[in-house]
Amino acid sequence: MKTKNHLLLIVLSALISGCNIPAAQLTSSQDEADLILVNANIYTLDAKQPWVEAVAIKDGVYHYVGDGTGVKQYQGENTQLINLQGKMVMPGINDAHQHPEMGGLKMLYQCVFPFTATPDEIVATLAQCVKDNPEAEWIIGGQWDSDLFVKYPMASPKALLDAVSGDKPVLLSSDSGHDGWANSKALELAGINKDSQEVEGGVIGRDAATGEPSGLLLEHANQLVEKLVPDWSMEQYKTATVHAMEIANRYGITGLKDAWAGESALAAFKALGDAGEVTLHLAAAIDVKYGFDNETFDVTKLEMLRDRYSANQVDTRYVKIFMDGVPTSSRTAAMLANYLPAGNNGHSHNGGLHFDIEKLAEMITALDKAGFTVKIHTAGDRSVRVTLDAIEQARKANGDSGLRHELAHAGYIDEADLPRFAALNAVADLSPYLWHPSPIIDSVLGAVGERGEHYWPIKDLVESGAPVAAGSDWPAAVPTMDPWVGIEAMVTRADPRGEFPGTFWPQQAITLAQALDIYTRGGAKALRLGDSTGSVELGKSADLVVLNHNLFEIPAENISETQIQMTFFKGETVYQRTESK
Repeated sequence: MKTKNHLLLIVLSALISGCNIPAAQLTSSQDEADLILVNANIYTLDAKQPWVEAVAIKDGVYHYVGDGTGVKQYQGENTQLINLQGKMVMPGINDAHQHPEMGGLKMLYQCVFPFTATPDEIVATLAQCVKDNPEAEWIIGGQWDSDLFVKYPMASPKALLDAVSGDKPVLLSSDSGHDGWANSKALELAGINKDSQEVEGGVIGRDAATGEPSGLLLEHANQLVEKLVPDWSMEQYKTATVHAMEIANRYGITGLKDAWAGESALAAFKALGDAGEVTLHLAAAIDVKYGFDNETFDVTKLEMLRDRYSANQVDTRYVKIFMDGVPTSSRTAAMLANYLPAGNNGHSHNGGLHFDIEKLAEMITALDKAGFTVKIHTAGDRSVRVTLDAIEQARKANGDSGLRHELAHAGYIDEADLPRFAALNAVADLSPYLWHPSPIIDSVLGAVGERGEHYWPIKDLVESGAPVAAGSDWPAAVPTMDPWVGIEAMVTRADPRGEFPGTFWPQQAITLAQALDIYTRGGAKALRLGDSTGSVELGKSADLVVLNHNLFEIPAENISETQIQMTFFKGETVYQRTESK
């Protein structure tokens, strides 16, 4: 790997100077650094010395952090020396919630169209995918706007797909990743027809006049079709994961948590880890599966999966539970108050919980006792409250295990529940990519109403002392895992791309320093690596990125334009920008 790094360092001639800084006399060969970065503006995230100008790295960790004079004592004849010419450097980003293998599979193997695609554009894309993949058993892809069928009412969504899909079953995912749109062939294979019973935790969309399935499948109903789609091969999973890691490194991400990993993904992660091909800290939250396919909750099976697929740079001590859906037009997140009725004939309801408090508390208590960190999907404020209640019961049963269980997508939080995050050491796992005007926010407001504007209370959480982490949730809900988009949205509450005007609850904006802390140290703690990465400190893993500009010297609305010049993982170069990029 060092040979590769030598070649990469030669390519980046703009950053590597003539290395004319003389070395002081080394006290011993043990002090000689592998790599020294000098003439940099290094934002350390360490309160004791927030900014330094040089670091020495040895055996993948920081051997020295300080000024350009002091670092000379670690320079030997075998030390690589990079003069960064005043560039800003900071710890690598830790994305605490995404789906790398799913994103890679989507980009490489699926039928893809933008969230903004109209029905005509989707049909045209699907027709081309069918033509280009004559041997494909299924056509899957997405993702369509949650409000697509509100904006474009149609009597039979499945008929639109039937017109171009031929004899191939088709399943297209929504922007949230929770709902599906199937053609007649896919519904037939799943046995979904006019006489099908409703699915617990899901809704089969139906034609209002005939009762026939319309092709829309919400939440658990989507699983009826999704489980029939043939799995990808091991090589495809590995290729997709490598592709996702390359993208992550390009954005300066040196740690991430897969928020919902099935066994095929776990096997691919282990194979890559055992081969030394994982280029970031990779954590995987194992899919609990309880509630699907009549599977029972089995901690022993989860422990077996954890131990079987743990590998170098792959941490499998996490699980994922879904407590509700999403607060978009599908109205499946569990809320304390009712949604607005859906259409003229809609009725009021407040969504549903996948588990009651007794069952959820039983699961979290058992998982906590077994040493798992639990990530729970909680999109509605009722789901948040019940999950905090369950974590509280687990704390009473087990004592404080020190494990920081996570409430994912906790965008709606009742004021009374805000202080409970800090009290229970429960993490608010947030999605800042959604904190600005956008089609998905329009869908949420159309379902929740005026109170829906009080979404993602990040400032209140930070000021309450709540543990906070952030993630992209890519490829669900967002087109990219780019963390700089999320960081800008945290600070401005406006659309970083300028496509949708205005701001969204700007009173909850936080400072740049707070946002960077969440994306570095906060994410490191979510990966159980708070003591070993997330800041530039002696003895910590040398996971850092070189930026094209100083974030503290540019307008906040330019943060999303950040370009990574170099990414280091454990002191090794895993990404290097060239002029062509």
